[in-house]
Amino acid sequence: MSETGIILIDHGSTFRSGNDVLVKLAKLYARTTDTSIVEYAHMELAPPTLSEAYGRCVARGAFRVIIVPYFLAPGRHVSHDIPHMAEDAAKAHPGVPFHITEPLGVDPRIALVLRSRVEAVLDEH
Repeated sequence: MSETGIILIDHGSTFRSGNDVLVKLAKLYARTTDTSIVEYAHMELAPPTLSEAYGRCVARGAFRVIIVPYFLAPGRHVSHDIPHMAEDAAKAHPGVPFHITEPLGVDPRIALVLRSRVEAVLDEH
């Protein structure tokens, strides 16, 4: 998958700690999946933009880009905004197509993460 660039994208925040979550997740994804081209982007409120991340993927040798919305549900951002942003970003890189994954959604693995969060609070109290 070395020719595939992965971009994790979230909404973005004015709080640096909120944006740092996606940075850490991108590094974790790269490390755990042994994927060499992993970038992150924020839709707004903080850099980098999706266009910037797309360009970095191409500069690192990506021949295609997979955009992963770090959202739970297929709302307006996932269904409308991100696809339009991706189309705009791709215009600068003809011949480097993109695909967008589904959002995280309802998945048994997310239920396990939720359970661990609940258990952590219960253990504290």
